[in-house]
Amino acid sequence: MSPLKPPRARRVAVVGGARVPFARSDGPYATASNQEMLTAALDGLVERHGLQGPGAVGEFVAGAVLKHSRDFNLARETVLGSTLDPRTPAYDVQQACGTGLQAVIAAANKIALGQTESAVAGGADTASDAPLGVNDRLRRILLEARRAKSPGARVKALAKIHPAHLVPDIPRNAEPRTGLSMGEHAAVTARAWGITREAQDELAATSHQRLAAAYERGFFQDLVVPFRGLARDQNLRPGSTVEKLAALKPVFGLDAPGPTMTAGNSTPLTDGAATVLLASEEWAGARGLEPLAYLTAYETAAVDFVGGDVAGGEDGLLMAPAYAVPRMLERAGLGIEDFDLVEIHEAFASQVLATLAAWEKRGLAPVDRARLNTAGSSLATGHPFAATGARVVATLAKLLAERGGPGRGLISVCAAGGQGVTAILERT
Repeated sequence: MSPLKPPRARRVAVVGGARVPFARSDGPYATASNQEMLTAALDGLVERHGLQGPGAVGEFVAGAVLKHSRDFNLARETVLGSTLDPRTPAYDVQQACGTGLQAVIAAANKIALGQTESAVAGGADTASDAPLGVNDRLRRILLEARRAKSPGARVKALAKIHPAHLVPDIPRNAEPRTGLSMGEHAAVTARAWGITREAQDELAATSHQRLAAAYERGFFQDLVVPFRGLARDQNLRPGSTVEKLAALKPVFGLDAPGPTMTAGNSTPLTDGAATVLLASEEWAGARGLEPLAYLTAYETAAVDFVGGDVAGGEDGLLMAPAYAVPRMLERAGLGIEDFDLVEIHEAFASQVLATLAAWEKRGLAPVDRARLNTAGSSLATGHPFAATGARVVATLAKLLAERGGPGRGLISVCAAGGQGVTAILERT
């Protein structure tokens, strides 16, 4: 009996995307759950691409970073509450800020191998409705009481509860290994790479201006679904300028001279959800759907942000794309100069600038700023952690399609835990 031949990988098309406008935490979406936002984004995608029929989509892949225990099956519950066929399989993934892009990769792999013809990938996050953990000491006492063999033993265990045990554990935007917030880690990297305040403010102002221009020309008309009274990203400040941003006080890196990172050149806590439709060429063609672009390569990486060269900037928390992108380009036989568009997730302006510097240090050509984040990015849109990857994929795919001819786009997303997720989109 001859062995089975491995399947030939197929091209994976990015057909479209849909997301809700992103909102600042504790604002319009303060009472919206991950599931509610993700359902709204998914329903928008279903409506715009005619996905209401039985078996229209092979599967749904999504995730969230900040999850309640009720969200243990978030993707599947979202399907059941949406207009998508309830028989659509679904599962969750999570890789911090890389979740949305990693969901895209997971779905794309199955399409490429012929295991499914179509899939929706995405993510949602709410900083407003973040879960509150039970005080760990109280948790241990309650478990001890549950295991008690008699009423007396149960009462004895419960008697150990003190008022201090009733204070909940508030989620913190900090790395468990270091205790430092993402912003404080980014400040260390900014100092190591000599990133100036002026350069950060310029990048941030440009992000707002470009996002505003994209909305004004109707670019997001078929990508953004109005939700809870919002039709545009709430964080958008069309009038942002370097001069206005220069007036803001630093908020990170205050433990060292010359701090440069402010609320204006850092991404705010954000609520939102995004989805993207992926398919084989045959599936899209049979439904009369024109692919926007094709997902042709992807790469992940991680750095040792605890014991590595952190002070030197090489292994800063958000620097994994500095390793993933050169590796991916070498495998694809490409250089930065081969890309018409580059999308770098803007967790912080300093992190984008440090990544660009690191790529050059590793032998890549400088990125033409006219090609970088041409429709704005996270500094302007905001950053609901798990939603960003799907937002970037859908945005870049449409930007490439707008060009009307062959083109190539690069995606770079940094993530908590010292990780990075990167990808290439192409039109031929």
